[in-house]
Amino acid sequence: MNERIFELAKQADLIQWDTLPSGARTPDHESVVKAKKFAQLVAKECAVLAMTEHHSTSPADYDEMEPYEQGCDDTASAISGKIRRIFGVE
Repeated sequence: MNERIFELAKQADLIQWDTLPSGARTPDHESVVKAKKFAQLVAKECAVLAMTEHHSTSPADYDEMEPYEQGCDDTASAISGKIRRIFGVE
C-alpha cells in the first residue's frame, strides 16, 4: 500500500489491527485492501476532476484517453498527474 494512503487510513481509523502471539500488532490485511481501494477511488475522482473541470471532456471519456489526447493545459495535467502519483493511482 502507498505510504501516504496507509497514513491517512490510520488517521481515519480505517485500519483494523491484529495482535500476534508475541504481542506485536500488525495491520489486518482485509482492512488494508479496502482502505487502499477507497483511497485510490477518491484520488482517481480528484484527478479526473482536475482534468475535466476546465474542459468539455466527460469523466467517462477521460479514462479512455491518453494524456496528449485529453486537450488539457499543462497546469491541469500536472495537478492530475501529481494526485495520481501521490496516491499510486494508474
